[in-house]
Amino acid sequence: MATSTMNIELSETLGPNQNGNSMPHVEETIKAKNWLLLIINCALVFCGVIGCPLLMRLYYLHGGSRKWLTASLEAAGFPVLIFPLIFLYIKSKSSTQNNDQSASFCMEPKLFLWSAIVGIGYGVAHFMYAWGFSYLPVSTSTILSATQLCFTAFFAWLIVKQKITAFIINAVVIMTLGSVLLGINTDGDRPIGVSKAQYLLGFLLTLAASVLCGFMMPLIELAYSKATRNITYATLLQFQITLSLFATGLDVIGMLINKDFQAIHREADEFGLGKSKYYMILIFTALTSQLASVGFLGVILYTNALFIGIYGSVLLPFIEVAGVIFFHESFTGLKGMALALCLWGFSSYFYGEYKMMKKAGNNKSAVEKIDEKVENEPKRSDDQEAPYNNTV
Repeated sequence: MATSTMNIELSETLGPNQNGNSMPHVEETIKAKNWLLLIINCALVFCGVIGCPLLMRLYYLHGGSRKWLTASLEAAGFPVLIFPLIFLYIKSKSSTQNNDQSASFCMEPKLFLWSAIVGIGYGVAHFMYAWGFSYLPVSTSTILSATQLCFTAFFAWLIVKQKITAFIINAVVIMTLGSVLLGINTDGDRPIGVSKAQYLLGFLLTLAASVLCGFMMPLIELAYSKATRNITYATLLQFQITLSLFATGLDVIGMLINKDFQAIHREADEFGLGKSKYYMILIFTALTSQLASVGFLGVILYTNALFIGIYGSVLLPFIEVAGVIFFHESFTGLKGMALALCLWGFSSYFYGEYKMMKKAGNNKSAVEKIDEKVENEPKRSDDQEAPYNNTV
C-alpha cells in the first residue's frame, strides 16, 4: 500500500527520464527504504509482544493486583515518542525550504479523529487484557490472544475488502478449535490462588479483547486509506501519540474510580521483589508496550492489517518458551495440542499466500512472454498486405 503510493509520488515529483520512464534506480532506493522500515517495525513488535506479557505476569505474581493500572501502562509510555517526533521535524525542516512544511508535517484532522476512536477502543481492550492476564498463565493467555488473527481476518474482509481464501478460512477454523481446547482445561492449568470462576472470567475477557483488537487493526488500515496526504513516519508517530492519549485517558478514569493512585505507594511497599523493582516493572511495561504499538502501526502502514495479525501470531512460540523458562509454567499435552493447531493454522495461511504469489508470478511471466512475442513478430509491409486484403 505505502510502497506504491511513494513510488507514484516519486514519479510525479521527479518526472520521467530521457527515455520517458520513471527513474528505476531511485524507485529501487525507495523500495529498499520501505523494507528497512518494515524490518525495524517488525523488530519493535518482537520486543514489545514478548516483553510486555512477561512483565505484566511478573507484576501479578509478586503481589500486584491493580488491573486499571496495568491497563493504563499499555498506552502510558507515549511521551517517549515526542523525542523522535521532534528529531523528524527538525530533519524535515532542514531538508526543505517549503513554507508549507509545518502544515504538511502535522497530522490532518481526519486522521486525528480516527486515532481518537481507535484509542478509545484500545483503552477498553487494554483493560480486558489486563484483567484476563491476572487470572491466566502467560502461555494460556498468549495462545488465546493468538485468536486475534481469526478476527482480524474476518474484519479485514468486512472493512477493507481483504481477499479471503480457503487457506485463511482453514486457519480461522483450526485456531478457534485450539482456543476451545484451552477453555476446557480449567483445572490443571489454573495459577495458585485463582478459582475456576476467575479462570473462566480471564478466559472470556482475553478472548473478548482479541475480538476488539482484531476489529481495530483493519480500522487503522481504513484510516490510512482515508488520508488525503502521504503518510510519513512522523504522521504515524502522531497517530500513535493521539491513540495512546485517548486510551490512557480512559484507563486513568478507571484508576480514579478504583482509587488505584492511592494504592500504588502501598502496593510498592508490599511488592515481593522490592519497591524499586516494582517501579522498574511498571516503567518497562509501559515502554515495551509502546514499542509494540508503534511497530504494529508501522507494519500495517507498510503491509496490511492481516499481515500484522499473522506476524503477531508467529511470535506465539517465543512467548510460550519464555513463559516456561522464566515462570516455570507447566506445558500440558492439551496446551501443546492447542499450540500445534495454532501453528497449523499459521502454516495454512502462509502456504496459501505462497500459492497466490506463485500464481501471480506465473501469470506475469506468461503476459511478458506474449508481449515479447508480439514485439518480435515481423511486421508486414503494405505490398505484402495488399494481396491478402484483395483476396479477402
